[in-house]
Amino acid sequence: MRNLILSAALIFTSLFGLTAQAAEPIEAGKQYVELKSAVPVSEPGKIEVVEMFWYGCPHCYAFEPVINPWVEKLPADVHFIRVPAMFGGPWDAHGQLFITLDTMGVEKKVHTAVFDAIQKGGKRLTDPNDMAEFVATQGVDKTKFLETFNSFAVKGKIAQYKELAKKYEITGVPTMIVNGKYRFDLGTAGGPEQALQVADQLIAKERATLTAK
Repeated sequence: MRNLILSAALIFTSLFGLTAQAAEPIEAGKQYVELKSAVPVSEPGKIEVVEMFWYGCPHCYAFEPVINPWVEKLPADVHFIRVPAMFGGPWDAHGQLFITLDTMGVEKKVHTAVFDAIQKGGKRLTDPNDMAEFVATQGVDKTKFLETFNSFAVKGKIAQYKELAKKYEITGVPTMIVNGKYRFDLGTAGGPEQALQVADQLIAKERATLTAK
């Protein structure tokens, strides 16, 4: 946990010190890392962009108003997904909260409210009953939430996402992965806006590769 928090702190510091970096052509080992083994994507034929995040991370929260408009404008051949990072304790609790909302099909409806509650409202939301009480204020059925929270489907997703984090070799959040091949974060990219520029260039790189096949 301490290493992860330190990693997030270093990323935050870098937002202001590396703003010119992304203006340069991106290069493996600098702005991004190429994974040793490519991780299969969830929708073959589309270019996948993953954001690993945690509701308890202030830097993920600050990234929201930057990444959300970008996601809305992504072309049809790009598939964006959020994946909660789960490293134990509140990370796991918040990850299970996200997965439950996603499984219920209401994540997009209440995602911002959950983030606001934790980051601005001082709510911990690590107890399932507290979660249920809160999401009920957002129009989510409390009983159904608790049933889904403890379901096999959600437990299966937890195992899947924890395995993904290992394969991506992430050490902090927010971290982005393009098409299961390239990993980068706000620090290596040079800041929030630069991270999206790196993502755009890697998407273009993958699109060219797919077109050439």
